[in-house]
Amino acid sequence: MAVLMGLITVGTTVAYFVLRPDREWLAFYVACCGGVLVVNLGLMMVFAAKNIRK
Repeated sequence: MAVLMGLITVGTTVAYFVLRPDREWLAFYVACCGGVLVVNLGLMMVFAAKNIRK
């Protein structure tokens, strides 16, 4: 799961810098969506680990 989060982070960063010169708002939107996805996956990892240990 951590590898997936890393890939999403790298992809989001690359997409942001590729889209920024042409469409600033689209680049910001893609960066926000990628950030939210990474945060959600991180929270899922934390809560899943807590439930598995019980």
